[in-house]
Amino acid sequence: MSGILTGKAAVGVVLLPRQINPSLQAFPVTSTSDDAPEPSQNFGTSGIAPMERASPVTRFFMGIVAWAEKLNFKHAKLGNPPVYDNATFPWAAEIEKAAPAIRAELDRILVRKDELPSFQDISTDVKTISTDQGWKTFFLLGFGVRSEQNIKACPDTWNACQKIPGLTTVMFSIFEPGKHLPAHRGPYNGVLRLHLGLIVPDNRGDDLAIRVKDQICHWQEGKVLIFDDAYEHEAWNHTDKTRVVMFVDFVKPLNFPARLVNWMLMHMAIFTPFIREGLDNHKEWEKKFYAQAEALRNRPN
Repeated sequence: MSGILTGKAAVGVVLLPRQINPSLQAFPVTSTSDDAPEPSQNFGTSGIAPMERASPVTRFFMGIVAWAEKLNFKHAKLGNPPVYDNATFPWAAEIEKAAPAIRAELDRILVRKDELPSFQDISTDVKTISTDQGWKTFFLLGFGVRSEQNIKACPDTWNACQKIPGLTTVMFSIFEPGKHLPAHRGPYNGVLRLHLGLIVPDNRGDDLAIRVKDQICHWQEGKVLIFDDAYEHEAWNHTDKTRVVMFVDFVKPLNFPARLVNWMLMHMAIFTPFIREGLDNHKEWEKKFYAQAEALRNRPN
């Protein structure tokens, strides 16, 4: 569920189309180091239309987000690199150890791959960056909202993710051959993103990669990649086979007072219209998906 999955909320999953707010201007943040300056984060992406939500609640929330992003950048406990060294997060090794079990559960889900929803079917805001059927999803958690049926189908995946502090979103992200997500940025810098490579086709050069700011990274099966999706990024699969990663968002380690503000925003997000819409869309898809499975099980031989 786009725009979804953080905080503690009900069911389904949503992934905020980490897209830019119309009220936010580019804000280069000055370095907090006496040495080399840290990268700046821009709160807008050239060539990508901003989200348009007329709701007063949304406008109020996004105004707070604009202020909070500056606070988060200033008080980041681990700095603000576009891509993190995995050693920064000791639990990352535990996620990699669980990769074979997670892959086994993914393979069972992919038996019904054609029935999985495209991201924009769950979160309509994702249409700003994806309108075809090349990016499919299978959510376990979105904005802290659990998909109980999907968790039941992937217990090892769910158990492995409990090792990640501040877990907000968990899903399988499925890139079909030829898929290319254009440059964009996430809606909020209070979370970090993890990809665990599960199915990574053989490729040459940069046929299959993700660019985060000015770094091009390559997925590897069984290996974790952790980055800050608040930096401009784009991803592509120019191979002839499907690529799948486990896609996780978790709370960015912050110092006070940003930590407190971030906690409050994560718990407020569930009340915004685009999150509620994503949750509703995912619940509707989930109901149909499992009803069809039940009908097949009960069909006479």
